[in-house]
Amino acid sequence: MNFLAIDLGTSAVKALVVDERQHVLATSTVPLSTSRLHPHWSEQDPEDWWTAVCSAIDQLRAAAGKNWQAIAAIGLSGQMHGAVLLGGDDLPVRPAILWNDGRAHAEAALLLERIPGIGEISGVPPTASFTAPKLLWLQRHEPDTWRKTRRIVLPKDYIRLKITGICATDMCDAAGSLLFDSGNRIWSKTIMAACNTSPEMLPRAMEGAAVSGNLRADIASAWGLPQTGIPVAAGAGDAAAGAIGIGAINDGDAFISLGTSSQYFITRNAYAPAPASMLHTFCHGLPERWFQMAALLNGASCLAWIASVMGAADDIEGLLQTSADHYTAPSALLFLPYLVGERTPLNDPHSKGALYGLTPGATRSDIVQAVLEGVAFSLGHCQQVLADAGTTPKELAVIGGGSRSLYWMRILANVLGRPLTLYEGGEVGPAFGAARLARLAVTGESITAVCTPPPVKTRIEADPALVEQYRERLSSFRKLYTLLAPVFQPSTLTG
Repeated sequence: MNFLAIDLGTSAVKALVVDERQHVLATSTVPLSTSRLHPHWSEQDPEDWWTAVCSAIDQLRAAAGKNWQAIAAIGLSGQMHGAVLLGGDDLPVRPAILWNDGRAHAEAALLLERIPGIGEISGVPPTASFTAPKLLWLQRHEPDTWRKTRRIVLPKDYIRLKITGICATDMCDAAGSLLFDSGNRIWSKTIMAACNTSPEMLPRAMEGAAVSGNLRADIASAWGLPQTGIPVAAGAGDAAAGAIGIGAINDGDAFISLGTSSQYFITRNAYAPAPASMLHTFCHGLPERWFQMAALLNGASCLAWIASVMGAADDIEGLLQTSADHYTAPSALLFLPYLVGERTPLNDPHSKGALYGLTPGATRSDIVQAVLEGVAFSLGHCQQVLADAGTTPKELAVIGGGSRSLYWMRILANVLGRPLTLYEGGEVGPAFGAARLARLAVTGESITAVCTPPPVKTRIEADPALVEQYRERLSSFRKLYTLLAPVFQPSTLTG
């Protein structure tokens, strides 16, 4: 018995096959591109997602060999907060507006004005990142599009609709739309009404290991799978799926996900919103669990950006190694990593990236180190916010593509002042969690038996001397943003 997982990320679709011993048997990755037609815009075509999924499945099928025919269930995970609008034919009426799209900041303010206590209901105050403000923006700026809209789904759930014909989602992804009552795990009538949205337009919200539907016979045939109605689990938004993948399912379990964006995630056994701190308190992908999360719009995307600028997009490992060879202390440069604005804890869609402290002696290695430190500092800032809210992790793991760089992990451990655990297969992140949910959907096993931490690959210890130096640099990092924040505002930039 094997399990198929499909993770619809922002930069790529990832798919994998996991066996009953929880070994990854085969993987595939197909890149995705993002359209940025205007400042603060970020869109993708849902049909491009579907094409990429089918391509990933073709690659995975070839890589899996005889293991392919033993697929017993399918799990889904993916990028959260997107707005996918479908017409009566269940096809997109426009490109999907992504989580890192900042156009709806005025509508987020309007939603907070309409429902001052929305943060207590949904788990976080409105920002442009979430689905709900995007819907208000569309009603205001694209009324014809809104009139054509019959369904609103989250990104991964468009793939579910394609492969099962069922419109459903999981509790985590539903919470991330900001249309959800996260404490009661139901769609919020109050927020729906404020967004001119009806329950009929939204998917059914289910627990992550529930069977949402079965694989359509024609899709099974196209994918070379037995046409026996393979169950498709509800799955989870990428944040919760990543947690399930590394066994962060009990109160206080914590990890950082360092992918295109980044998150600092702590599991909670009760709903405890902290809207004033811009922490996201959402439903976990498993019953009777929630999480608090610092959600950052910028992560490994900053490394990809600087590598591209330096003409090293095809040799990021070499770029990192050269910088690592010179690493002895914090960089003299400071980098603000807010290339696409920022959520936690700034709630500033207008913030920008900035590189401060350049001199004629600055080198490529110095700049690369500063970029890595900038992302680490933003996570360090969030760690302080979590602590102020009374949330302190027991242990801290790191998953996602950024965790492949031990150099970056050394920097992060020193900035956070705590050891970091890296797990075997941690870079596959949410996809592995989705495979676990697929397994739970069909085996009836207990959550604690399946969702255990993977084998530890390595543990990165903090250097006490560097921890102290980085504490001072984090203070300077926060001051730099405070000084530049007024300059980032549109009225200043256009004045």
